[in-house]
Amino acid sequence: MTDEDLSTKFNVSIQTIRLDRLELGIPELRERIKNVAEKNYKKVRSIVGTEIVGELIDLNLGESGISVLETTTDMAFSKNNIVRGHHIFSQAESLAMAVIDAEVALTGVSNIKYLNPVKAGDKAVAKAEVVRVRGNNHFVHVRIKVDQIQVFRGKFILVVIDN
Repeated sequence: MTDEDLSTKFNVSIQTIRLDRLELGIPELRERIKNVAEKNYKKVRSIVGTEIVGELIDLNLGESGISVLETTTDMAFSKNNIVRGHHIFSQAESLAMAVIDAEVALTGVSNIKYLNPVKAGDKAVAKAEVVRVRGNNHFVHVRIKVDQIQVFRGKFILVVIDN
């Protein structure tokens, strides 16, 4: 929860929340997320953690993962401020690869659908889930939402390559 959320919930000022947090030694939300993300990046096996598009928030290898992409005007078309599709796809694909518990995993097949436009400044939250493993094929579903509205869905078949 953000400091603003807490201040609303407890009907106190944001400054009160921040003072209490400092007194209790609780880092601010961004710092807490950063600490968790650093631990998650170390778990990734199939790609280098820095190659993940967006910030890796949660990772359960072989099961699921969550990433957040803060979109910018650099990612968008200047005419309409809509984020280019390859940024959204890259977030989904890199998260799908990150959840695979293997040294090498490559995208074999992707079936994607863009459902709603993403504007520069939006926070895109991607959730990946490994739904099936058949041999060296891993079936991963990724959904991306902005403000609880689904903007993208992707079904990926990732192939694990033995070294």
